[in-house]
Amino acid sequence: MIRSMFCAALLASACLAAPALAGPLTFEEALARARASAPSLHARQLGSDASRAARGAAGALPDPKLSLGVESFPVSGPLAFEPSRDNFTMARIGVSQEFPNLAKRHALQARADSDITAADADILAESRTVEVETAIAWITLAYAERRLVALDAVRARLERLVGTTPGAVASGGARPAQVLAGRQALAALDDRRDELVSAVERARADLMRWTGDVAPTVAGPVPDFPVDAAQLHGALDANPSLAAIAARVGQAEADVRLAEAERRPDFGIDVGYQRRDPRFGDYVSAGVTISLPLFKRHRQEPMIAARQADAARARAEREDAARVLTASLDGGLADHVMHHAQWMRSRDTLEPLARQRVDLETASYGAGRASLVDVVDAHVALVEAALATLDREALVAIDGARLTLTYRSIS
Repeated sequence: MIRSMFCAALLASACLAAPALAGPLTFEEALARARASAPSLHARQLGSDASRAARGAAGALPDPKLSLGVESFPVSGPLAFEPSRDNFTMARIGVSQEFPNLAKRHALQARADSDITAADADILAESRTVEVETAIAWITLAYAERRLVALDAVRARLERLVGTTPGAVASGGARPAQVLAGRQALAALDDRRDELVSAVERARADLMRWTGDVAPTVAGPVPDFPVDAAQLHGALDANPSLAAIAARVGQAEADVRLAEAERRPDFGIDVGYQRRDPRFGDYVSAGVTISLPLFKRHRQEPMIAARQADAARARAEREDAARVLTASLDGGLADHVMHHAQWMRSRDTLEPLARQRVDLETASYGAGRASLVDVVDAHVALVEAALATLDREALVAIDGARLTLTYRSIS
């Protein structure tokens, strides 16, 4: 399944990654492009390929060994260094083969299988991380651009108003200092605009990291992510991050079985042919070797205990990760409720009141009952209210994307 998913991703990459990557990206297009081109996902897939390649050698017999030598060569006595006068000296050629016990070979195969499971789990976990981070980057860029548009709209309105002040000063309807107040407010808004432009570029750079686009832009609406707390809690046990940790448990348990297999003896055989002087006969020899795990208390048992402790640690880490994940979900849901309430308050109360204040102060200024400073202050307050509304809306959208994409069940 994982391999077919990755092949589909590579196919999509061929279609999407041609650096005509400058077109606007919808939310779904951004996710698809990130899944197809994220280097971290490619790295995880290569790790899975490596584990699968290694599986074929797991549990295989060791390579045989060829031995060459000379036996019984005289180095002392009356026949020293004269092997031709000696009937014991012989050239030897032999082959030996080790046979690890069957339990050890099965344990090595199980360890290789657990490596594949862990590598596949890493792919799923990283895929989810890429989706979440890409979604957040896309939403952040979308709202960064909206903030800039909102500020420009209010600034343009204030600039038109400030442009009328010289006439009002000439007619006596405004004091000269009020012209300066208007210019100061415009300069302050320009400072704020520079911050928003920088935020847009930072968000664009973050989205570029995940999609690979040189200068990504967003298109289409921000998706709505209905947050179903019960459904998300029900999907926690199948979360990819927990699956990745569970795979580590499988690896640790395979290591325990491998350590236990060391208590069983291994076997080996060797066959040799000894060539002597043609005046004498040649020999053939054969033998069997058996490892003797006689000191298990000092050798095998400590290693088994160490691997068992590693497995217990892995299980404890999985339990801890499950609790962390549950707590993170509960905390995220609580923040989402808070952010949504704040957004509604800002959208339905604070921003409308700020707009009404601008309208009222502008009308009062036209009637001569308010100063230009009052109007400028109202416009600045409107900018802050509009930006605060967008900030809170962005938090709600990011919360929805993070919660839904992070904690949803594996499809």
